[in-house]
Amino acid sequence: MYDLIIIGGGPAGYHAAELAAKEGLKTLLFEERSIGGVCLNEGCIPSKSLLYSAKLYDYAKGGAEKYGVTCKDAFFDYKVAAAHKGNVIKKLVAGVEAKLKKAGVEIVRENASIKGKTSGGFEVGSYQSRNLLICTGSSPVIPPIKGIENALTNREILALTEVPESLAIIGGGAIGLEMASIFNSAGSKVAIYEMADKIAGLFDREISNELQKIYEKKGVEFKLGYAVDDIAKLGAEKTLICVGRKPNIKGLGLESLNITTDGGSILTDEYMKTGIPRVYAAGDVNGKYMLAHTAYREAEVAINNIVGRRDIMEYSAIPSIIYTNPEAAGIGETLESAQAKGLSSLRETKLPMQYSGRFVAENEGGTGLCKLVWSEKRLIGAHMLGNPCSEIISTLAAILYREMSIEQIKKIIFPHPTVAEIIKEAVFNA
Repeated sequence: MYDLIIIGGGPAGYHAAELAAKEGLKTLLFEERSIGGVCLNEGCIPSKSLLYSAKLYDYAKGGAEKYGVTCKDAFFDYKVAAAHKGNVIKKLVAGVEAKLKKAGVEIVRENASIKGKTSGGFEVGSYQSRNLLICTGSSPVIPPIKGIENALTNREILALTEVPESLAIIGGGAIGLEMASIFNSAGSKVAIYEMADKIAGLFDREISNELQKIYEKKGVEFKLGYAVDDIAKLGAEKTLICVGRKPNIKGLGLESLNITTDGGSILTDEYMKTGIPRVYAAGDVNGKYMLAHTAYREAEVAINNIVGRRDIMEYSAIPSIIYTNPEAAGIGETLESAQAKGLSSLRETKLPMQYSGRFVAENEGGTGLCKLVWSEKRLIGAHMLGNPCSEIISTLAAILYREMSIEQIKKIIFPHPTVAEIIKEAVFNA
């Protein structure tokens, strides 16, 4: 009998397993494929490796000349970049597995199926446990489009070792934009097809529009308000489908426990509990925020409550990032979303990133924007365009989480010179 069985070894699952074992729980982790899940093997990490290669090439082929650095005959060897990506994955997967082994987690390499309740808890496969945590993640949504069987998902496109001459991307969200960034830099003719009237999903509209303009100048074609009905009509060598993701709940045996689902996701409360006592769910499978960093925190909340330490999951300060070049990042409300919710005394502070000396020194001629959204004197949203906003947004996450006032934010001492100083500049302009 185990204290905890975890189904799924992605960010939520492997993080929860390590925490549980360190708490003294006898822990079993089911993972049929690779530890690390989609994020580590087929998403977040491999894409960032390739994005960094693409960014270096952008500098080498001319982007560095304004800084006095000239590289003759720069060449993007995509096979080498792909091999580096593979090495990064192997190294990180091995590291996670070593941490789990050191913590005492037992790993079962097989598909998990919930059989039902037992006198002391739950039966999963041939194993029993007092508690159950479901972290089975998500899979790409595959829409009913003619010829869709010939399209690639994030898994297949990140496995390519050669650059396609042309690439059609169906979906202008974070995944689509990041893949466009990689393959545009690598030499593909890229076109993005998006059903909405803007790219980047729920990101601030002005920042989305600016990011689109930047990539149009780089040669990426955007087709907004476009519903693809036939892959063949796109006329591209390769087609990537990235229109969303759906929780992995099929074949789990949820019906054996009467676990409540809604729209294909497992319903959880603020403690990460399902409607069944001692059964929890974390990560993409609950359909709330399909982001690895959200999954990590949900795993922590689940384990804390399993061991009797009350903890609550809050979703008000979760940052989102698009790792293009330049990067875009956002957290909390946009002015548009705040107005739709009827929040009071709304206003927006907006500054070019050029107010930061460090930004000017390292982004000659670069476009950047920092926007803060206020309700009364409280910050409720922050949105940025420009490198390296992915490393800055966590400061704003802490500010939002602590519900700091303008006067409290003003007292934060930002190191100089850093691009993060743009936050203080924007606050003083508020």
